[in-house]
Amino acid sequence: MAETIGLTTRSGLTFTADVAGPAGGPLVLLLHGFPESRNSWRAALPVLASAGYRSVAPDQRGYSPGARPDPADLSNYAFDKLVNDALEIAAAAGHDGKRFHLVGHDWGGQVAWGVANAHPERLASLSVLSRPHPLSFRRALEKADGDQKHRSRHHTRFLEPATGPLLIEDNARRLREGLFGQDVSKAAIEDHVAVLGNRAAIEAALAWYRANKGLSGEFGPIKVPTLYIWADAARGTADFVSAAYAMEVLLGVGHFVMDQAATRATELILSHLKRHPV
Repeated sequence: MAETIGLTTRSGLTFTADVAGPAGGPLVLLLHGFPESRNSWRAALPVLASAGYRSVAPDQRGYSPGARPDPADLSNYAFDKLVNDALEIAAAAGHDGKRFHLVGHDWGGQVAWGVANAHPERLASLSVLSRPHPLSFRRALEKADGDQKHRSRHHTRFLEPATGPLLIEDNARRLREGLFGQDVSKAAIEDHVAVLGNRAAIEAALAWYRANKGLSGEFGPIKVPTLYIWADAARGTADFVSAAYAMEVLLGVGHFVMDQAATRATELILSHLKRHPV
C-alpha cells in the first residue's frame, strides 16, 4: 500500500511523494508529466513494491506546494534545476550517491533523459514513456512535413500569460476536456486536477515550458540501459542510445500511457528493471 509523505531535499524544497516497498530495496524514482501528477503511478507502485523495489513517485517542482518557487522568476524552473531535483529526491529517499532506476513520462521523461545524459553513473536503468530522446524530438520538429510541429503546437500556447487562468476556469473545464480527451478515466482526471487545478500550481507547471523553450540542451548518446515506451509508431530514439535499448509500442494507446495502459506498461518497466539490477 502506498503512503504519501513529504521528502525535503538539501535545497530546502519539500516534495509530496507517494512511496511503497521496502525502505532498503533498490530505488525506482518515477517522474510524471504534464498535466498529470504523482497519481500517474498509482497502479505501478504496489506492483514494484511486491517485487522488492522501493518506489517513489513525487509531485515535481511546482506541482508540490512545498516545492513551488516563484514561477514569475523562470530561472527557478530551468532544466538543470529539474534534473537536480531528481538526484536530490533520490538522496532524500535514502539513496544519496547510490545507483537507482529512473522512470519518466512526458516532461518527466525529458528530465529522465537529462539525468541519464549528465549523470549516467547514477542510473542502473532508464525507462521513458511518450518522450523521445531530445535530439530525436528536435529532429522530428524540424521535418519538412511538419507533423510533429503540428502535434506540439500547444507548447506555444503555454507560453501565453492568459493560458493558466483559461485552463482552470469553470472548474478546470479545459484541463479536463482538452488535455485529457484521450480515454483517461474520470477518477484519474480528478486525481490530477486535485493537484494541478489551482492558479498557483498551473502557473508553476507552465513555467516548465516558459523556462525551457524549444526543449533544447546539450545531449549526447545515452549510456544507460534504456526502455522506451510509445503509444504509436514513433522511431528515431535508438539513434541516440549507445547502451542496451528496447522499444515497445502500445498500439491503440494515447499519450497518457499510465492512465490508459498501466498494467502492460508496468509489466514492461518491471521486466526492464530486472534485466538491469542495481
